[in-house]
Amino acid sequence: MSEQKRAPETGGDASENGANKGINEATAEAEALATADQEIAGDLAGERQRLEAEVASMKDKFLRAFAEAENIRRRAEKEVADARTYGIASFARDVLNVADDLARALGSLDETAKAAADGPFKSLIEGLELTERGLVKALEKHGIRKIEPKGEKFDPNLHQAMFEVPDPSVPTGTVVQVVQAGFVIGERVLRPAMVGVARGGPKAEAAPGADKEAGAA
Repeated sequence: MSEQKRAPETGGDASENGANKGINEATAEAEALATADQEIAGDLAGERQRLEAEVASMKDKFLRAFAEAENIRRRAEKEVADARTYGIASFARDVLNVADDLARALGSLDETAKAAADGPFKSLIEGLELTERGLVKALEKHGIRKIEPKGEKFDPNLHQAMFEVPDPSVPTGTVVQVVQAGFVIGERVLRPAMVGVARGGPKAEAAPGADKEAGAA
């Protein structure tokens, strides 16, 4: 019996090769896409970090600029307030000369002479006293206060000692005489009070809060 020849199975091999080729191409394409995705993800992550750093830098610059603007605003407000309060200091010092003249005019008259005054002379004295009180009120209206420290403890921030008075009946350092009244404007001394200070008595005790008030003045 003669053997029959088999035909070569070329069709199956070709299909299998084509399938393998397609799989390889798909795998390569998938790997290429994955690589591209990783590169894109890396680029996006880097860009995100860059943008976040830029935002942080801009935020810091904004906060610094805002703080500086706030400081400038506060300084401007303080300068305006100081100008409003202390801008009349020079004028006020000139007005104090008028107050001193009135005080000297009234001080030249003792209480006996005032009590004995009559007619036009009495009216003149009353007019001077009224003018002095009105002047003091006008100064107070503009933040200028009179210092009359007689009986108080000497304060070098507010008073200027002109002489010492031996007086053992009062504590040493007590103001016993006011030669010229002082004035303050706001928290500043416009003119210290010129005073006579006692010595020879017991040591004066500092009043509670006196140091704090002196520092503020």
